Amino acid sequence: MQAIAADRLDYGALLRAGGRVLVGQGTAEPLTLTRRLVAAPPPADLPVFLGPMWSDVWNGDVPPALRLECYGAFGAGARLARAGRLAIYPMHVSALAAAMGGSRMPVDAVLLQLRPSASGKGWNLGLGRDFVAHVARTARVVVAELNPHLPACHGGDIDDLPLTALVEAAEPPVTLPTPPLSDTDRQVAAHVAALIPDGAVIQLGVGTIPAAVLAALSGHRDLGLHSGAVPDGAADLIETGVLTNARKERDCGVSVFGMLIGTPRLYALADRNPAMRLAGQEETHNPAIIAGLSRFHAINSALEVDLTGQVGSEEVGGRYLGAVGGQVDFVRAAQLSQGGRSIIALPSVTPRGISRIVPRVAAATCGRADADTFVSEHGVAELRGQPLTERARRMIAIAAPEHRDALERSWREGGLG
Repeated sequence: MQAIAADRLDYGALLRAGGRVLVGQGTAEPLTLTRRLVAAPPPADLPVFLGPMWSDVWNGDVPPALRLECYGAFGAGARLARAGRLAIYPMHVSALAAAMGGSRMPVDAVLLQLRPSASGKGWNLGLGRDFVAHVARTARVVVAELNPHLPACHGGDIDDLPLTALVEAAEPPVTLPTPPLSDTDRQVAAHVAALIPDGAVIQLGVGTIPAAVLAALSGHRDLGLHSGAVPDGAADLIETGVLTNARKERDCGVSVFGMLIGTPRLYALADRNPAMRLAGQEETHNPAIIAGLSRFHAINSALEVDLTGQVGSEEVGGRYLGAVGGQVDFVRAAQLSQGGRSIIALPSVTPRGISRIVPRVAAATCGRADADTFVSEHGVAELRGQPLTERARRMIAIAAPEHRDALERSWREGGLG
């Protein structure tokens, strides 16, 4: 199929009113296609399901014909949610992957980005392999952006896509550089790194705490990676021989991940690299697979946590700011791994000095039954196997000193112990 310029793409002739359009997620967002969708949308009402909105496409005015949907308030999504322009589906990534494209969440069209396979036969998904590629096999319309700037990742080949149209990319893919790290981020990361043994398999999210943890692991040996995301800082550990995957019982010598989230340096490192492999959620988030990896350490953050071990990663003060995402999938799977651990790491206070360790979270993303290890800049609280009263004591000990008395009073007056 011959690629065409974006200005020749007529969404009005391709898309049906009311038919959901599923868009490539995160760094796999096809920028040329989404810019065209915002600039020249079809006239009818159109639900558009997005992933993390890290591009600038969604920073400005979005035409009212586009009814935006997402499974969290990532990047520009937080502003859109406040404006009432984003319908949020509070679902686990594993459940979303199973439902998308089915009878409950039908999809009419898919927009995604591709590059030619390194073999010269078929296509490669480049930066991410997730439910978008799976749904594209059965969607009525599949519009692909041909982007030569994508890496040809092992595990990313796909050759059974019924393409409706192929469009030339007008720019490189989305990048997400490592954010600036504060002293608090580094203090939290130092506590986390001390919990992770050599030979552990790690999973991380995206943001300042995961970035700081990767930097703090520079002195470790033979770490492995099995994760939904690969942040940019992983490139340092790969290049210095820290992240070798040498002790993994499965995929020995290979980092397995669902999406590359970084800069051209990370993308170039993954290009045709047999030690790095893309995989779908049916593998990256599969508890049976993770349970077979010993010393699996899931490292995630949160908006707030409470004294009993509940984790809030979705909303604060009535505002939806995060997501369910894959956190619960990894938290539970880590505790099935021999020698594994789930770590929730976060600064003890917000930039405005408000405690992020609270009596009760606004919405529990992870229940107290899944609680394991919590880390702030003030230390480590291990809750697995502990009763409620002891949990509260340990959580108060890692809260900011200026908030401990209030937390103790709250627990005495309304605690569950």
